[in-house]
Amino acid sequence: MATSRTAIDADARPAPPTQRKPRRKRSLGRRLLLLPIKILLWFVIVSVLWVLAYKFVNPPITFTQIGDIAAGRGATSDWMSIGRIDHEMARAAIAGEDSKFCSHNGFDAEAIEAAFRRNMEGGNVLRGGSTISQQTAKNAFLWQGCGYFRKGLEAWFTFLIETMWSKRRIMEVYLNVAETGLGTYGANAGAQRYFNHGADRLTRQEAARIAAVLPLPKRRHAISPSGFTRRYGNTIAARMGAVQRARLDACIYRLKRVTMPA
Repeated sequence: MATSRTAIDADARPAPPTQRKPRRKRSLGRRLLLLPIKILLWFVIVSVLWVLAYKFVNPPITFTQIGDIAAGRGATSDWMSIGRIDHEMARAAIAGEDSKFCSHNGFDAEAIEAAFRRNMEGGNVLRGGSTISQQTAKNAFLWQGCGYFRKGLEAWFTFLIETMWSKRRIMEVYLNVAETGLGTYGANAGAQRYFNHGADRLTRQEAARIAAVLPLPKRRHAISPSGFTRRYGNTIAARMGAVQRARLDACIYRLKRVTMPA
C-alpha cells in the first residue's frame, strides 16, 4: 500500500513548468520584424495592380479632386480620349512641361539638377524638375504637396507607369486628370470652361493658354491672360512649332504611311 500511495503522490505532483513564455516572446519578436516586410509586400502588390487597372480603366476620381469637393469648390471633368483631343494640346504640354517626354524613362536628370541649382540660389518660388510622367503619377495616384515621403511614392508610381503603360496612355491620363483651373480637371473641361468648345478643336493659341495655366491652375486663367501667364502662353505657342517639326511628340502621334502610286 505504501508503494501504491507513493506512486499516487508522484502522479499527483504538478508537472514542471514548461518554458513557453520565451518562445512566445521570440514569436512576437519575429512578427514585429516581419510586419514591415509584409506591409511593404502588400503595398507593392496593391500598387502594381492599381497601375495595371488604370492601364485599361480611366481613373474615376483623384485625391486632388476629392480635396476640391471637400473644400466646396467642386470638381468638373469630362474625359476625352487621346485620339479625340486635338494634337495641339499634347504638343503644348510637351512644349511647356516636358520637351523630352518621348525620350526619357520618366525622369529628366538635367531638369532636376537645374531646378535644384535654381532653388539653392534662392527666390520666392521653388521650382521643380518634374516630368509629365511624374506629374501623371502624382495626379492619378497621390496627393498634392511636398515632402520626401510623397516624392518617394511619386518616383515609385512613375517607374510603374513608365514600365506598364505606353507613352500615349501616360499623356492621355495626364491630359484628363491635370488641374486646368479652379475645380476644373482635364483639357476637355478646361477648353469648355475657357473657350466654350471641346478639346477636340483647340487652336494652337488656345492649347498654349491651357498649358500656361497648368503650373498654377488655381491662380491662373486662360481667358484674356495678363502678365506672366500671357507671356508664358506666347512662349509655349512658339515652341509648339518646334515640337511638331522635330517630332518630339512621335511617341504619341505616329506618322501615317503614305502609299506611293505604282
